[in-house]
Amino acid sequence: MKNSILHRSFPPILSERPSLIYIDPPFNTGKVQKRGNLRYNDRYNNYSDFIRPFMYEAWKNLAANGSLFFHIDYREAHYCKIELDKIFGRDCFMNEIIWAYDYGGRSKSRWSAKHDVIFWYVKDPDNFIFNFDEMDRIPYMAPGLVGPKKAAKGKTPTDVWWHTIVPTNGKEKTGYPTQKPLGVLERIIKVHTNPDDLVVDFFAGSGTTGEAAAKNGRRFILIDENIQAVEVMKKRLAQWVI
Repeated sequence: MKNSILHRSFPPILSERPSLIYIDPPFNTGKVQKRGNLRYNDRYNNYSDFIRPFMYEAWKNLAANGSLFFHIDYREAHYCKIELDKIFGRDCFMNEIIWAYDYGGRSKSRWSAKHDVIFWYVKDPDNFIFNFDEMDRIPYMAPGLVGPKKAAKGKTPTDVWWHTIVPTNGKEKTGYPTQKPLGVLERIIKVHTNPDDLVVDFFAGSGTTGEAAAKNGRRFILIDENIQAVEVMKKRLAQWVI
């Protein structure tokens, strides 16, 4: 199967079951997300009804040893977990990962929101891919306490991931709203898939999942209903899409 970028017709028709499905849907912020001429609607009267079919298709299409990573924020996270528990089963819930960042303005009326939530579910809790040795290492906060050998090697991440957002003037920046950083997707893909596995993204947006997959020897299918997103991805991923 070749890498491909699809303008969404849903449900997806997949000839192969992916080892990983990543879902980073609109977060229901109640407004139109926009960057320049790129935009999409992010307002839903009943978010659960909107997102449930995508969750079901993820469960239905995953490989027997596959994983779903569902990326959301504080607005809908609790409701989404309830839906995912119903579809996958509570025993298939593995982790709630917190992606924390420190960028942007500060609220003067509440604690400023500086994190997203990523739920990890598996198709089978007794059979899933977890390549521990493929984890990237992170620095110790107090390297003097662990000795030079451990400090040089670094430690494995926990379920709290500190990673900057895509910098405004960074080389990753595509101009697409809510673009996610390559480092977060590479961590997921390296640990939860094997080389040449298929990775699928139902809300592919700027194409970060595809670049992370291709750079690490995985195949990808990217799907999005926004034709502007499709055009951004085709340009970004031209070297990997035939």
